[in-house]
Amino acid sequence: MRRVGSKPKPGISYQRRVGVYALLPRNGNLLVTHQEAQDEEFQLPGGGVDPGEPPITALHREVMEETGWRIAEPRKLGAFRRFVYMPEYDMWADKVCSVYAAWPVRKLGPPTEPGHTELWMSPQLAADALGNPGDRYFVKQYLDQL
Repeated sequence: MRRVGSKPKPGISYQRRVGVYALLPRNGNLLVTHQEAQDEEFQLPGGGVDPGEPPITALHREVMEETGWRIAEPRKLGAFRRFVYMPEYDMWADKVCSVYAAWPVRKLGPPTEPGHTELWMSPQLAADALGNPGDRYFVKQYLDQL
């Protein structure tokens, strides 16, 4: 599995955190989320898979919470791993991030996750603006297929 970002730091105990994220193209743009937090950033919509939750169920839930959109036909593109500090959980995480492509098919309302705003962005801009190298890698792969 591709590792992105920093290597694990010696002496740090990392907790495994499995997550799912979506590349959501529509009308030449990508649906991304802007997270207003300690470190503001643009992200692919998605997040952690709850214990016992199927990944596809988590993907639908996370996209809805962060964008307000319902999605269809998710297909897995690949995965990456990164070692990061997550201030919102006060933990060091070994994040295993699966990335899917899906179609945003219906806007049902605003994002329900506090601090998230949905935003349509060109794939070229997203390839530079997304906050982590794994997200940027998958957008660049998408651009190579256009």
